[in-house]
Amino acid sequence: MKNVRLKIARTEHDLSQAELAKKVGVTRQTIGLIEAGKYNPTLQLCLSICKTLNKTLDELFWEE
Repeated sequence: MKNVRLKIARTEHDLSQAELAKKVGVTRQTIGLIEAGKYNPTLQLCLSICKTLNKTLDELFWEE
């Protein structure tokens, strides 16, 4: 399942995939795969992304 909420949050912060990747210490491809729903990030990476984008785990990663 695609993570549209992550993509929206990233663009709200005016960050490219590469810029977000650099801030959280992964590759641009990793962010792309997370947004495409093809990679399950570790809890540590989820927390780092949430902290960078000022979002909660529920707001970005919880599926309803």
